[in-house]
Amino acid sequence: MTDRANPSPLGGQPTPAEGALGTPSGLAPKPDSQGDGVIIDMHTHLWSSLNQLGEEAARWVRQTHGDPWDRPDTSTTAYDEAMSPVRHAVILGLMCKQTGASITADQVAGYVARKPDKYLGFAGVDPMSPGFLQQVDLAVRLGLVGVTASPAGGGYHPSDTRAMRLYERCERQGLPVVFHPGTHLGPAAKMEFSQPYLLDEVAQAFPGLRMVVAGMGQPWPEQALELVTKHEQCYADLSDLTGRPWQLYNVLLLAYQRGVTHRLLFGSDFPFTTPQQAILNIYSVNMVTHGTRLPVVPRELLRGIVERDALGCLGIARPKPVVTQGETDAGAPASPAQPATTTRM
Repeated sequence: MTDRANPSPLGGQPTPAEGALGTPSGLAPKPDSQGDGVIIDMHTHLWSSLNQLGEEAARWVRQTHGDPWDRPDTSTTAYDEAMSPVRHAVILGLMCKQTGASITADQVAGYVARKPDKYLGFAGVDPMSPGFLQQVDLAVRLGLVGVTASPAGGGYHPSDTRAMRLYERCERQGLPVVFHPGTHLGPAAKMEFSQPYLLDEVAQAFPGLRMVVAGMGQPWPEQALELVTKHEQCYADLSDLTGRPWQLYNVLLLAYQRGVTHRLLFGSDFPFTTPQQAILNIYSVNMVTHGTRLPVVPRELLRGIVERDALGCLGIARPKPVVTQGETDAGAPASPAQPATTTRM
């Protein structure tokens, strides 16, 4: 599992203090929960209007993507094309009263219904909003398989009493929770509540709750790694990092040295990055070490992240293939569906 050109995660040749596989003694990676070659994108977004991200976040996107044709394309046609390299993709809802983000459970369910054998949805729930527990029940009725929470975007401490009630309901329903950083949603977001170490209390209180720190808890990826090292039910996805080669390299190297790459999940952060771009950047991460004595991350571990069975890690059943009307007993496909309407934000 080590790179032949540089088997030591500390650089150079293995030292006596390192194990036979070139990893520090006591830090050997656990057996990898690599899937069957299926790629699952755990972090994607869709919206019908940029303003659904909230006024300040929408303004930021317009400023950083000045020309209309350069702005993220969230049409269903663009999404389907971008998701062609993956078997399954998770569409995240987002509800934050504090910052004005509003991508509803009904909307996410509508996106999933277009290709229910490929797409899965997480409902955005803000525990500071009235009826938030009813929103969890609605998500279950709609067939959504998890919940997205954003303490920073919602302006609440992750262990606020109302938030703890949300986690209790999710644990009871078997719904994993993705914790979205939300720090980019505008000045109203409370950055301090996005720090991954604050989730330590949540993980201790709800050991049966599967949790994902989105974007490696950016800008605190070291805290996210400490959290997933400590708690078996905690994971982190690489969304928001794949476009930053040096930062991605450092995070993956640290995860390798800590023996926790099996706690990392693949996420593209569409529409800001496509799965194809993200996969290429992960496999190319060791290019920053060329011409140096910097250690490398073994390719097999990179493959393990890209091909990890994220749904299995989170206790989510894979969608069953949809048998379309007109399909023959011999398996002949029905007439192709009409293409989705294309809209560009």
